[in-house]
Amino acid sequence: METTTYAIIKTGGKQYRVAPGQKIRVEKIEKIAGEDISFDVLFVKDGDKTQTGKPVVAGASVTGQVVRQFRDRKQLVFKKRSKKGYKKLQGHRQNLTEVLIKSVAAA
Repeated sequence: METTTYAIIKTGGKQYRVAPGQKIRVEKIEKIAGEDISFDVLFVKDGDKTQTGKPVVAGASVTGQVVRQFRDRKQLVFKKRSKKGYKKLQGHRQNLTEVLIKSVAAA
């Protein structure tokens, strides 16, 4: 059986499963490309050892590096009321941050 190290982190109101070397796209974080960042760790699995937080794991850390700030592709929001002649079309582009996970450390 392969031993894997991963963690579940929380940022931007969402939870992500991350492992070292992985790139993730999260809601915008006010950091410049190249800066390091740390996250709240909710769960850590290191080989056969697991740790669950209440709500966060004390002493565990996940560090990453900001790769870039960008805007996602446009999402169209279309609303229509049938038989009323009402149509509305809007577009939305979410601001995102791409983060490279550098390390996952258990407590």
